[in-house]
Amino acid sequence: MVAGMWWFFTLIMISSYTANLAAFLTVERMDSPIESAEDLAKQTKIKYGALRGGSTAAFFRDSNFSTYQRMWSFMESARPSVFTASNIEGVERVVKGKGSYAFLMESTSIEYVIERNCELTQVGGMLDSKGYGIAMPPNSPFRTAISGAVLKLQEEGKLHILKTRWWKEKRGGGSCRDETSKSSSTANELGLANVGGVFVVLMGGMGVACVIAVCEFVWKSRKVAVEERY
Repeated sequence: MVAGMWWFFTLIMISSYTANLAAFLTVERMDSPIESAEDLAKQTKIKYGALRGGSTAAFFRDSNFSTYQRMWSFMESARPSVFTASNIEGVERVVKGKGSYAFLMESTSIEYVIERNCELTQVGGMLDSKGYGIAMPPNSPFRTAISGAVLKLQEEGKLHILKTRWWKEKRGGGSCRDETSKSSSTANELGLANVGGVFVVLMGGMGVACVIAVCEFVWKSRKVAVEERY
């Protein structure tokens, strides 16, 4: 009895582990093969481009890094052209491309778009970091005052609050958070709640086996006592 229950328990545990491992490997294969700019540069199946004449295109054009130089050469020689007239056109091209086109643009613009369009996602981190400035006439009397005010807003965290409000809360921002949590493609690990029933069966089988063993012991003890009496 005990051997049978243990065999059943082992069979279920191995089957559960195998099924969970298969699901995990399936999720891994579903993940995007592109995780960085280097991954884009190593392949030619997925086309990629940027805003024509924009700062992103200029970054790749003027870069001395071999990977970015190779990417710029690829973008320049691609036919049809991978450059777009606007960021909106680039976003639409990504959606219509169904995974065959990637659009390179400033991280702030990407963050704004992916908060509202759940078909898009950001891959990899920033390639470069630059600050924004306010253009003013030379020797403007407002330069020092505005610089101090912006610095104060940054130190007090108000710029972060404003970005959160207008990027993630206002005008449709944050609409993709629930979608992301629902469609999260991570395989859940096996917990006690998943295999608790198997342990119940095992404990039940062991309990029944113990009762049978006690009954058998009592029966044999009585049989031996009767034989010794005669």
